[in-house]
Parts: sequence; C-alpha cells; structure tokens
Amino acid sequence: MDRVLYGYWRSTAAYRVRIALALKGLSHDAVSINLRTGEQKGDAFRAINRQGFVPCLVDGPHSLSQSLAILEYLEEIYPDPPLIPGDAAERAHVRALAQIVACDIHPLNNLRVLKYLAGDLGLEQEGINVWARHWIESGFAVLEDAAAASGAFLAGNKLSIADICLVPQLYNARRVETDLSRFPALLDLEARLLQIPAFADAQPERQPDAVPV
Repeated sequence: MDRVLYGYWRSTAAYRVRIALALKGLSHDAVSINLRTGEQKGDAFRAINRQGFVPCLVDGPHSLSQSLAILEYLEEIYPDPPLIPGDAAERAHVRALAQIVACDIHPLNNLRVLKYLAGDLGLEQEGINVWARHWIESGFAVLEDAAAASGAFLAGNKLSIADICLVPQLYNARRVETDLSRFPALLDLEARLLQIPAFADAQPERQPDAVPV
C-alpha cells in the first residue's frame, strides 16, 4: 500500500490522524513506533521523519509530519467529506479550537515533556500530573464554553478537525486523573462522537500495538 501511518497507540497526535483517515475512508498500513523504548530516535525512523516524532504519514512520495499539517493535507487532497468549513471566518474558528488543543494543551503534557519533568527536574508523578492537569483544565475551560454555545459539534453543526482534536485530548486528560465533571458539554459531545465508527475504532486500546496498562 502507498499510504502508511507511523504512530503509537497512546499518541494523541497519531489518534487524531487515525480519526481523519477513517472519516475520509482512506485505507492505510499502520506501523508502530514504540515511544517508550525510544524507537522514534533511531536512524531507521529518522530517515523517514527527521524530527523523530509521530505521527508521520507517508502518502505515495510524500512524507508528512505534525498532526495538524497532516489534517490540512488530507483536507486539501481528499476533500470529501469536508472537515474544515468553506467560509473564511468559520475556518478560522475551527482552526482556533483545534489549536487550543494542539498548540496550547498537548505540547505541555506530551511524553517528552513529562519525561523531562521527571528526569531533569526530578518531579514526582503527582507533581507531574498536577502540571499536566493545569494546562488541560485551562484549555478545556475555553472549549467547554465553545461546546455549550455550539450546535451538534464543537464548532457548529458540522464535524470538523476541532472535534478530531478534542476526543484524543479527553483521553489524555483521563491518564493524568483530570476531574472532567467540570466540563459536561465536552463529555456530552465526546459520548456522541464515540458513537461514530471512525472515532470509536481509532481509540488507543483498539490499536494492534496496544498494551495493558
């Protein structure tokens, strides 16, 4: 197959891309890169993605990194069904909500940051969880208001990349024991989204490389 997604079952960024590929009906081969053992730092994977991050999508001759860039690529090359609105203001709104997750929340609580907090700074696990929850909760407060004021989805009545970013981040929030009862609109939206096969099948525990935790 000409389309290959390099990911890791617990990577929330790879989770986003799995959802998008499924929504657009794009089949692909999945290759697991074990982030826990440092496989992403090896020469073999860095020859594919120099930055050494997952996800990495190889689509024919193109090797693509960074999940939001991949989502934008998929939208441009495979526009049906659309996941970004046609109206300029609506596009900006959808992208802003997606970036609250991908730029403001996720980078501060991904694996390499948490390892730095534990290793170089010597934080205990509870301190690391407090750090992660702080950034999750501050971002979720904004997304909760958006969901409460929205329609069927996070950015109105059409499914978008904002929803694709939200669901994996809720999964990540539970890993650090975030109190999600403060965000009822987000939880309601998540429950409805997980009824969609593309979202349900992309869940980490359903991936071939998932391991018991």
